[in-house]
Amino acid sequence: MSHRRLLSLVLTALTLPAFAVAPGTTAPDFKGTDSNGVQHSLSDYRGKYVVLEWANKGCPYDQKHYLSGSMENLQKDWTAKGVVWLSIISSAPGAQGYVTPSEENTYIKTMHVASTAVLLDPTSTIARLYEAKTTPHMFVIDPIGKLIYQGAIDDKPTTDQADLKGADNYLNDALNAAMSGKPVPVASTRPYGCSVKYAH
Repeated sequence: MSHRRLLSLVLTALTLPAFAVAPGTTAPDFKGTDSNGVQHSLSDYRGKYVVLEWANKGCPYDQKHYLSGSMENLQKDWTAKGVVWLSIISSAPGAQGYVTPSEENTYIKTMHVASTAVLLDPTSTIARLYEAKTTPHMFVIDPIGKLIYQGAIDDKPTTDQADLKGADNYLNDALNAAMSGKPVPVASTRPYGCSVKYAH
């Protein structure tokens, strides 16, 4: 193999996204407290499909999905089918996107958020377990605890609500396929959005 070819392979490997949890591996268990003070563990939901959605209401990419009603509609559709949907806010205190429980509950009520719960992760512990990169960053876990999808919510990495029309929604694709007993067509994509504001 030529030096140039080897260098090309190395550079390609370095630029590919790397994730702590790869599709097909067991999703890490975690404990988190929601905006109502209730504790949740991933292991509590063994036997169900689980969606993890990293959120930040001040992020324009997140706003695209929430202000349009698209995210809330997805939450309503999938929770009605028995899917557990956990939205996770991992912004550190003092960082953009940080919210108190009461602030988040006001937002939930105002926006008609329909996730199962919103977990507040101000120490970014859950985010580190999953190497959550952006808001939104989506993960889908199957009933036996395996990760079957991670990445972008769809194939339109913009802040424009008009781009929701005609977008290929990877989350829908993954859940529809898995719940029909079919392989997930695309198991991993590069997430897009604002960076998660990790605690240091």
